[in-house]
Amino acid sequence: MKERIKKLGVFTSGGDAPGMNAAIRAVVRTGIYYNMEVYGIMRGYEGMIDGDIVKLGARSVGNILQRGGTILKTARSKEFRTKEGRIKAFDNLKKNGIDALVAIGGDGTFTGLHYFSNEFDIPTVCLPGTIDNDIAGTDYTIGYDTATNTAVQAIDRIRDTALSHNRLFFIEVMGRHSGYIAINSGIAGGAGAIILPEEDMTFEDLFSLLEAGMETGKKSNLVVVAEGSKLGGANELAKKIAERSDYFDIKVTILGHQQRGGSPTYFDRVLASKMGVAAVEGLLDGNNSVMVGFKDNKIVYNAYDDVINKQHKIEDESMRIAKILSI
Repeated sequence: MKERIKKLGVFTSGGDAPGMNAAIRAVVRTGIYYNMEVYGIMRGYEGMIDGDIVKLGARSVGNILQRGGTILKTARSKEFRTKEGRIKAFDNLKKNGIDALVAIGGDGTFTGLHYFSNEFDIPTVCLPGTIDNDIAGTDYTIGYDTATNTAVQAIDRIRDTALSHNRLFFIEVMGRHSGYIAINSGIAGGAGAIILPEEDMTFEDLFSLLEAGMETGKKSNLVVVAEGSKLGGANELAKKIAERSDYFDIKVTILGHQQRGGSPTYFDRVLASKMGVAAVEGLLDGNNSVMVGFKDNKIVYNAYDDVINKQHKIEDESMRIAKILSI
């Protein structure tokens, strides 16, 4: 071990994701296993600035593995974007003797910690916690599997009512900049079309897909729309299709924030646990300013510069498969 860390801070930031609690638990218990004191920083960077910091023990993180959300709470902080805000945050870390940090969040969390680590020379490691699966350097982010399963379960239920009434449903899932939830829930749910932020599908392309179903006597259908679609949201697209054709009785369902909640799947629990252990052991082995990733079924460490503002792209093969199966 290149460096002896005595007091470790852990926090969650940005949007919550199922599995964050499993990651917190892993960080806390691994830190204690290696004879550290571990402190939870409440409400992310806001709590760091306000000095809202609590000591955590092994029992403090008992019975949270299966819970959604984050026991440390989360918030977005405008003040942390300022030099003055970051100075306040560092002063509070010094008061508590914290000499290393583990953050769980997305791209914005990483960017803030990158600045902070450079300015104050404090070792930091990030874990990718976001349902969008849009972080470069990892095949999966914490929360993505659970969110996608939640979407698939909803799509299955909607398909039952669509078949009963010969309806066309537009189902909007989360994903402002990434279509990972849309593409995989759409394939798993048997969607007739999937609208992604990454794809330049036109309205005519969409109508042609639906029209092909009409011509073959398809009486019900599903269109899965990522919220960041360039064509517009589910409500807007449903209105345009209704203006163009009266073949289908059209309905809209927006899944919204239910995709963030709920008990994490086994996959997210195990992924978060492995990443949490790797974060602490990585710090002890001298890793700094890195994000823990999971590539090709192995834990990897990515420099912040290699992942910040870089997106995990959807494979062309997934788009090809979705198109074949939509007929």
